[in-house]
Amino acid sequence: MSDLICHPAHPPVLVRSMEARVIGLDQSWLRVRWRILGAGKLVVPAFAGKGRADGLWNTTCFELFLQAPGAEPYVEINLSPSERWNAYDFTARREGMSERPMPREPECTMRKGSDIAIFDAAIPAAGLPDLPLGMGFTAVIEEEGGVRSFWALSHSGEAPDFHDPACFTQALAAPTAS
Repeated sequence: MSDLICHPAHPPVLVRSMEARVIGLDQSWLRVRWRILGAGKLVVPAFAGKGRADGLWNTTCFELFLQAPGAEPYVEINLSPSERWNAYDFTARREGMSERPMPREPECTMRKGSDIAIFDAAIPAAGLPDLPLGMGFTAVIEEEGGVRSFWALSHSGEAPDFHDPACFTQALAAPTAS
């Protein structure tokens, strides 16, 4: 698991920590997991059915950024506990945004207890850029009362900016044959 850091300008109410990791990668799926401790006031968007949607980051949303080493273009994947999702291509930092084609919809599952929440997502591997990639796990977490905190592998500015390449600190390599 990789620890995500809360942006200091937007502290959470109860959330104590968040972790994210790749739990599997094969020819069909990239499987990722986010784990939240202190989820007692977590706002979980209601089931909305599968399908693309914009603005998912206005409430609890889990995001993955992918970028080829040394390249300017990158991909942003937004995943909601509502089962809505979207994927975008960017030609450069916050420029040239367009919807990224996906061969099928991601599979998303949210489990929430009194103190812990786990969000799992399976993203179609055929919809990803060629590996290897730099990767950034991020999340917008909304808690009761409309309080939003912003979590990433790193933060470099006074305001949260998940599009900052400094946040893409993990590596995603091609699966090895077994």
